[in-house]
Amino acid sequence: MLKILIMGLPGSGKTTLVEELKKHFSFDHFNADEIRKKYDDWDFSDEGRTRQAIRMSTLSNESVNSNKIAICDFVCPTEDLRTTFKGDLIVWVNTIQSGRFEDTNKLFEAPKNPDYVVSQQKCEVEAPKLTSFIMKKIKEKKYPNKWNNQHPTVQMLGRWQPWHKGHRWLFEQALEKTGQVNIMIRDVSGVGENVFDFSAAKKMIHEDLKNDFKGKYLITKVPNIVDISYGRGVGYSFTEHVPPKEIHDISATKIRKDMGVNK
Repeated sequence: MLKILIMGLPGSGKTTLVEELKKHFSFDHFNADEIRKKYDDWDFSDEGRTRQAIRMSTLSNESVNSNKIAICDFVCPTEDLRTTFKGDLIVWVNTIQSGRFEDTNKLFEAPKNPDYVVSQQKCEVEAPKLTSFIMKKIKEKKYPNKWNNQHPTVQMLGRWQPWHKGHRWLFEQALEKTGQVNIMIRDVSGVGENVFDFSAAKKMIHEDLKNDFKGKYLITKVPNIVDISYGRGVGYSFTEHVPPKEIHDISATKIRKDMGVNK
């Protein structure tokens, strides 16, 4: 899912910050000292540091490939090593000017473009802020803010007469599957008690979703589809989302009456 490097000089508070982060969300933690201890490798030569960066990257990739968040905390003192590690996010714990190891101090290069900088050692203050940042990045990665016609897409087909919070609940369930949803509006204006035309229904949907789901949905007009026929191996599935009672009991008919559009 996401590979995060929390880097900085020895003694800057990297591991303490990571331990505080564990109170806020779940992730796989890879600590450099623990990894060196496991492999009995305390080599801090250039070759040894490169080997450690590759090792940390390889181990954390296993978690990422299992759709988990991986957080690695280690010094990773140079741009070359950070390039070798290939993290999705770089968090620089910039709380001290020099560490306890002079060779590392001389070697250390400040990251050119860190994604996030921690400048104080009050981890109980910094952890919630960093958590919010990480959650935002995960959401952006999972749900891009730009529609892609070739990206796997979920279809929602309905009348939406009118669109209500039950429909929004269904939309959010659908969005979890692929990250984008095509909302199809059946052309039923004037048919039975259906009073909203395509423009009105589209406006209601867009007004509800635009602030929270920009680029994650497309609204299209379709005929009054009453049946979907398919053969074997069509390349898509059908999913029923069972709503909680308070969502299930929402009545579009009652909403229309309350709006004064149906007698």
